[in-house]
Formats: sequence, C-alpha cells, structure tokens
Amino acid sequence: MSTTENSPATNFIRQIVTKDLAEKKHNKVITRFPPEPNGFLHIGHAKSICLNFGVAAENAGLCNLRFDDTNPEKESIEYVRAIEKDVHWLGFEWAELRHSSDYFEDLYGFAVQLIEKGLAYVDSLTAEQIREYRGSLTQPGKESPDRSRSIEENLDLFSRMRAGEFADGQYLLRAKIDMASSNINMRDPALYRIRRVHHQRTGDDWCIYPMYDYTHCISDAIEGITHSLCTLEFENHRPLYDWILDNIDIDCHPQQIEFARLELEYTIVSKRKLNQLVVEGHVSGWDDPRMPTLAGLRRAGFTPTAIRDFCERIGVTKKDSSIEMAVLENCIREDLNNTAARAMAVLDPLKVVIENYPDGQTEQLEASNHPQNEAMGKRIVPFTKEVYIEQDDFADVPPPKYKRLIEGGEVRLRGAYVIKCHQVIKNAAGKVVELRCTYDEKTLGKKPEGRKVKGVIHWVSATHSLDAEIRLYDRLFNVPNPSAEDDFCEALNPDSLQVITEAKVESSLADAELGSRFQFERVGYFCLDTEDSVVDKFVFNRTVTLRDTWS
Repeated sequence: MSTTENSPATNFIRQIVTKDLAEKKHNKVITRFPPEPNGFLHIGHAKSICLNFGVAAENAGLCNLRFDDTNPEKESIEYVRAIEKDVHWLGFEWAELRHSSDYFEDLYGFAVQLIEKGLAYVDSLTAEQIREYRGSLTQPGKESPDRSRSIEENLDLFSRMRAGEFADGQYLLRAKIDMASSNINMRDPALYRIRRVHHQRTGDDWCIYPMYDYTHCISDAIEGITHSLCTLEFENHRPLYDWILDNIDIDCHPQQIEFARLELEYTIVSKRKLNQLVVEGHVSGWDDPRMPTLAGLRRAGFTPTAIRDFCERIGVTKKDSSIEMAVLENCIREDLNNTAARAMAVLDPLKVVIENYPDGQTEQLEASNHPQNEAMGKRIVPFTKEVYIEQDDFADVPPPKYKRLIEGGEVRLRGAYVIKCHQVIKNAAGKVVELRCTYDEKTLGKKPEGRKVKGVIHWVSATHSLDAEIRLYDRLFNVPNPSAEDDFCEALNPDSLQVITEAKVESSLADAELGSRFQFERVGYFCLDTEDSVVDKFVFNRTVTLRDTWS
C-alpha cells in the first residue's frame, strides 16, 4: 500500500492516532460525528463520517453520534431521523447516541465557573456594537464597558438570564480573553445568548442557549473524546477550544485535529444554499436525486459501498482542494458494474414487426442477469412478433461506420435473433413510426451462415413490456464551482432533469423492489425510485451513464 498522505492507512490523522496509542497517551480511541440537525447530510459529511467511524474501528475504539442541537430555531426531529438513517445506511453503528442538549445543565455550571474565576462577563452591547468593538484583522478591538462588572453582578445577571427576566438579545455572556488578540476568535467570544425558542428535546426549559464553540469542546470532554476531528475552518477556533477546557474543572482534554473539507465540482455543500434550492423549488426536496445529500444520492441509486470507496480515494489532507465529479461517478460505475443486474429498456420506442414470425407465438428466452457473475442467475425475456427498439438504433440515412439497423440491413437483437429490415413506414410528417422486418430463425445463439452481422441492439417485447417513466438526471449545475457565482442559482443546469414518459422496460422488472439498481444495457445505470413508483407505474432514476459524458 502507498505511504502517501492520501493513503487511508497512513494519512496524517491516522499517524497521529497511531503515535498516541504507541506512547500510551490513550487506552482507547474515542471519536464522534457531531452534525447539527438543521438539514440533511451531504457528500461532505460522508467524508467526516467515514473518517471518524473508520479511525475508531481501525483501533478497536468507539465513535459516538452526537447531535449539536444548540440552535433550535433551525433544527427539527425530521433532520435528526434523516441523519440517523444516513449514518446507518453508510454502514456505521455508533457506540452511543448523544445530544449537546444532554449537557445543558453541565454547560451552564461550567459557565458559572468561568464567571467565578473572572473569565466571563455579562455584556449588554448590541450585536452591531459588538462588531464595531471587535476591531479588524489589522486593528485591535476595544473592551466593552461591561467587561469590568464584578463577579457578583455577573453571577446575578447570568442567573436572571436563565430565569427569563430579560428580552432576547438584551444580554450576552462573553468570555474574557484578549480584545487585542491577533486571532479574532479570541476577542471575548460569546458563550451564551438569550433566545426564546422551543427546543425539540428540552421544550421550553431553557431560554438561554450555549454557542457552538463553547458547547463543542465541553461536550467532547464530557464524552471522553480522544481525537476531535473537524474541518479546516475550525483551525482558527482551536485556541478557543483549548482555552475553554484549560479554564474549567474537567479532567479530559481532547485533541482537536483539522482536515480539509470535501469540495466537489458541480455541487454545493452549504446547508443554507441547499435549503434555498428546496424552499425556492429548484429541486423537489432534500432527497432530489440531483442533490448532493446522502438521501438524494441514495434515491439516485448510489450505494454505500461506492460512497465509502469515494471517501477512501480522495483521502485526508491538510489542504483544501476541489474533487472532480468524475471521481464520484467512476466509483458508482465500478460498483454497479459488478453488482447491478442487467435488463433491457427502450427509452424512445420504435415498433418493429417481424413479419415471418408466427402470429401469437411467445418464446421464453433465457438471459443472464450478469454476464460475469453466474451466481446472479438468469431471467426470462419474452420474444414476440412485435418488439420495440430505440428510435436512434435505426437510421434512414446512416452516418459513416453506422452498425445498427438500416433499410435492407441486418442487426442482431441482443440475446435473440438476427433481423433484416425491408420496409420503413413513416407518418405524414416524415417520421419513421414502424419497421417491417424478417428474422433468421437459425440465428438464436448462433452466427448467421455466410455473412457477418456487426451490430447488436437491445429491445423489448411490444406485448409483454411494461410502461415506465424514466428520469434522466444530470449535474445540477453547469459550472464547476457554483459557489463562486454572485447568484449560484444562475448556474443551475437547465437540462439537469429530462423526463421520458413513454419508455418500455422488459417484463422481468415487474417484481423489482423499490430501490433496486439495474444496468439498462447500452443505456446506463438506473434505480427504481423509492418515492414515486407505485403499482403499475414504474419510475426509474438514472444513477449514472455508462461512461463519462462530460469529459
């Protein structure tokens, strides 16, 4: 195995963990995946899930799932359940299910400790004034007039904040650190704010809620987390993480380690922007197959194996980079090439009448469900006098090197007979609507004698095929980095969804289970939609084309 930084076994985080264990710094590795339940998980979260659960599993350790539920305005049980489902779907099981709200009483107590040590104060500055007092990257901030409040007054005000005596935004609890720090995060950051919002777990018990930076490090410490893995945007927050833990009475002090977040071309992974796409109706919901959410990818037909493989391939680094969409698409192609059953579907049907085939006869032809995997068995494909082929598998005026059907030419129907076209029927507009052909009855599973037929096309029986709606999903955006646009919605790909309502699929799919994945031969990989497919209405979502059509 390679020993590069990207190698799953040797990336810098795993090296740190291995070293810590060798030096007996920890007896057991304990990590956590700490999402905020304010939206659905996306492909970027998958990287963090695989890393946190993976590092724990590789070292016989534990990984908790912890919901960072300190901002109840934007959180809901719907998102909690969706996140739990996604983590399980990816193949991981948490050691313990935790919530930051489990620790609200502890967090309050530690805030009181900071006040008693003279390291926190209640501030009455408005949000606008706080921004003004904070200074800039080149100018130090200035201290709030309330910074000199006595410990007794701060304790009294903070207690009354909790009791609900003050209006939302009237007071704020801030850490007393250094308003001249070169790290703006250390310029007396907020620890608690007043917010009267019903919490999905604690109801109306609290009207003050702790800030993320204050909550996260203490939650890690309470749970005994050894390695707190987070993305690079939290690197400048690490001094605050350490400062809080250094100044409260708690035994555990986890090590925060940052890694590069996942940036995938032709997508966005901002929950705020993803929510905007949903609210404004640009997509059908969080699970729209064009969305980079795990729910969307699952509905599109992506597999947990492919997503875990993708996360392994892109590796773990210290520098942000943009990953080509083709990497993710290749992962699902490779997985489905090995695991997806084969079937035939005709998206743009053209009727073919085989005139010398017996009227009313149906042959039950056997076809392999997977040409390289006999264990997947066989299926029955009915063959009849009338079949459908793709419109573009016939050419009235063939281009050079065309190997499909033409008038007077021959082609093999996949797994069946060689047919020859001798009559083309067109409508009043000149469109080809039907072909009259003959078949060579000696060519079932055999080459025709005395001639070579190069073309092979797919087909379905006209009398046995099933009606289906086919949704051809493509990339949601038509530029590699839509987040860089002034209005990212202007970069939406107008052709990201094409709906085909008159497709035909072979009858063997009649009993397909929702979510089943197939390779429609010569067409692409598809998944039976889990939401809109009902009895007598088959809806198939395209997962990915057979090959990269964007390169």
